[in-house]
Amino acid sequence: MKSVMPILTVLLALVLIWYAAAVGLNAQWTRDQAARAGVEVSFSDILSDTLSQARPKLPAPHQVAVELYQSTWDEEVNGRRGIVATGTLSNRSLIYHGWVTLSATMLGFAFGTGLGILLAVGIVHSKAMDMSFMPWAIASQTVPILAIAPMVIVVLASIGVKGLIPKAIIAAYLSFFPVLVGMVKGFRAPDGMQLDLLKTYNASRFGTFWRLRLPSSVPYLFASLKVGIAAALVGTIVGELPAGASAGLGARLLSGSYYGQTIQIWAALLAAAALAAGLVVIVGMIERVVLGRMGMRS
Repeated sequence: MKSVMPILTVLLALVLIWYAAAVGLNAQWTRDQAARAGVEVSFSDILSDTLSQARPKLPAPHQVAVELYQSTWDEEVNGRRGIVATGTLSNRSLIYHGWVTLSATMLGFAFGTGLGILLAVGIVHSKAMDMSFMPWAIASQTVPILAIAPMVIVVLASIGVKGLIPKAIIAAYLSFFPVLVGMVKGFRAPDGMQLDLLKTYNASRFGTFWRLRLPSSVPYLFASLKVGIAAALVGTIVGELPAGASAGLGARLLSGSYYGQTIQIWAALLAAAALAAGLVVIVGMIERVVLGRMGMRS
């Protein structure tokens, strides 16, 4: 209970700040409407209106919560969002859009993780690769993903590659670098005495890697995976924006911005944040199991 109280306190403070900001940002529209009508409004009227506007500048927390419920769990077919009565996912459901985004995220994360690990192995065992490739890998992360995503989408679409793959490539681009850096650090974690000990046993390079470098890198791997999977989700959402996609959390954000549906935008943002948090938690749970079996503490 003691560990939960600080989290709840911070959460309550954020909600109160959110409500205050919603009132402050939305109050001008209420005053303008009252001025046009030639009436005066009291503070209670402003408070009531700013927290219930259909298209506010900043929606109140309860408005976003209602939108999340309606677009996730509501099962009515007509005039509602969510899971339809037949049990199939509606294309207006956040579960449906979240699944589309998650599919590309996991595919890109798998590609990025595999590429990062392979490149880290090469960099650790090849000084030429370390000197030549690592600077390019670092430089690649200085280019904004918002500039790269449209080019990737357009180029791949020109050769007929659409749908999941372009978004997965963008997700892999963002996720490979944390894994690469973490695994290089992990593979180099063993000190000179440990490496010299294996040399006295006449261990081969592969034996040293398998028995020493790889186990030493596991904690670094999971730390990198937590960053990488969140980055992959960001890459997928960014990849959905220039593609004009009709499905995915990015498409949900885009459609909300087109029609000025700020409540829908915030609901999609919170859904993306919850999805990222859930993925990081899953990686953390796997980390505790793996490190526990290896006799390490996470």
